[in-house]
Amino acid sequence: ICLVDTFELVEDKQLGMFTNENTERVQRQKDAPIFVIIGNPPYNAGQVNENDNNKNRKYPAIDKRVAETYAKDSKASNKNALSDPYVKAFRMASDRIIKTGEGLVCLVTNNGYLDGIAFDGMRMHLLRDFNQVNIVDLKGNIRKDSMKDGIPLGEEHTVFGLGAMVGITIALCVRLQSRPTHLLKYWDVHFRSKRVEKFRLLTEAVSLSGLGMRILEPTSNNVWLTDGMADDWETLIPLGSKEAKAGRAEAVFSTVSNGVKTNRDIWAYNFTKDALISHMRTHISEYNSWIGRLNAAGSVANLDAFIEVDDTKMSWSRDLKLDLKRGRMCRFDESCVRTSLYRPFTVEHLYFDRIMNEEVYVFPKIFPLPASENAVICVSGVGSSKPFQTLVSNTIPCLDMLEKTQCFPLHIYNEDGSNRRDNITDWGLQQFHQHYQAPSITKLDVFHYVYGILHDPAYREKYAANLRRELPRIPFAADFWKVAGVGKKLMDMHVHYEQQPEYPLTEVWSDGKPKDYKVVKMKRDKKDPTKLIYNESLTLFGIPANVDDYKLGNRSALDWIVDQYQVSVDKRSGIKNDPNRADDPTYIVRLIKKVVTVSVETVKLVTELKGS
Repeated sequence: ICLVDTFELVEDKQLGMFTNENTERVQRQKDAPIFVIIGNPPYNAGQVNENDNNKNRKYPAIDKRVAETYAKDSKASNKNALSDPYVKAFRMASDRIIKTGEGLVCLVTNNGYLDGIAFDGMRMHLLRDFNQVNIVDLKGNIRKDSMKDGIPLGEEHTVFGLGAMVGITIALCVRLQSRPTHLLKYWDVHFRSKRVEKFRLLTEAVSLSGLGMRILEPTSNNVWLTDGMADDWETLIPLGSKEAKAGRAEAVFSTVSNGVKTNRDIWAYNFTKDALISHMRTHISEYNSWIGRLNAAGSVANLDAFIEVDDTKMSWSRDLKLDLKRGRMCRFDESCVRTSLYRPFTVEHLYFDRIMNEEVYVFPKIFPLPASENAVICVSGVGSSKPFQTLVSNTIPCLDMLEKTQCFPLHIYNEDGSNRRDNITDWGLQQFHQHYQAPSITKLDVFHYVYGILHDPAYREKYAANLRRELPRIPFAADFWKVAGVGKKLMDMHVHYEQQPEYPLTEVWSDGKPKDYKVVKMKRDKKDPTKLIYNESLTLFGIPANVDDYKLGNRSALDWIVDQYQVSVDKRSGIKNDPNRADDPTYIVRLIKKVVTVSVETVKLVTELKGS
């Protein structure tokens, strides 16, 4: 849009960033049109389920520009968020203004680019491409902001209502050839502000100057919102990184892995082994049949249009379609049925296979065989919306066991199960030897120490903002052996939670109801959290008050059990997942009592870390 007069109005009366001294420059610009690009582009990073077949439209030219700018200069390992249409709108608008010479871009979009990990390159280019970037952050991310204090937000907190449950920003970016400086200005509402209040504040402000915007100083790694980030973070020891894995940097662990990502959990996970085997035989058979159909058809220009989607037979994913194109047959192998920590203190059977899992990452070298012994410290991954969390596992963890789970294994194997070796580096061990002047410290001691530090409430509080942006770094505590000792006790208890003593809860049976331990859906009593309604026949009493102090994310360990151990039926596939064990009917009620013990003892041990 070529609007010279409009730009003058925006410049002089709305932006509040130029003085009357610019009158001569504005008059000069009337000879050369100023371009103003205004829009509210769609924001949707991608389809949730590949079976929906509703991918974002491809724009080869602009996709290439995003790849060679925003994506190229991002240090994130997962850059899928950059495929969002609003990101392409920013790139397209920026390129148009750069080509023209100068102008203004005003876009109303998702606010994920303000602090999203994958958007570091985009943030860098926005400040390069424009002389001034003005951000009005209206918040409103229902899922993310609800996590800040545990109190849910509602539709009235959003800007556009139920149609857009994400956070919203107004970005007003100005490019002027006569201004060599690059400035970032920011204003935001409180995350609990309601839509009516947000609109009132904007109306009363009239212009950006009326909002009282503040100048932000981005960090060297293109972080804009630095509130709460600790200054000494960079002095701590990195646990692991992509650079360390590639041999370009030092870290405590040489190998870090995501948890396993199946993209078809309904099919690839189940509490019951026989049910999992049956479902996967069906899935694999259907997949292989499509290889035969594709071979018979010869060349297919549009694979998505060629295949048929039937949720009752299989679940497609991006990588599975690539395997189909390659003609990779999949043979059912019962040895692929493994145990996996699906959610905290929730073990299910997993079909562990490179074709049937979207990504197995490094786990064929961490747990190469069912009998391979190992331990992995799992932490919530970069960009997690929940409070930092950690849990150790001696079996394969799911990517969503903790949010975006990252795993630090004690050992690494060859994929045939041979050549077990330490995953803690000699460099990492040397740091502890030198700092504590204690050559007796072993790599296993360091492993325990790391787990202890990650549970320290003071550490989590001080570095909360940093832990959302990066993998953990570790400080040197005053008392190494105290932290390592607590870490070892925590680790032994969390790995062997099923072997812990049962907390003495009272079982009260309802009159007139049969004595039955079968679970359908448990629930905590909101008015009396010391009570758990197990089923219509049984209620458990005597849950200690501090059981909810041990949290993994926003749920306590006990609430994870209540949430996961229920009978569920998937609406798409019809697959049933039943946690009840016919050969061990009291397993779940015993598990509850053991997890209560784990919770209470964890709270005690974490208290010991204070002052370490």
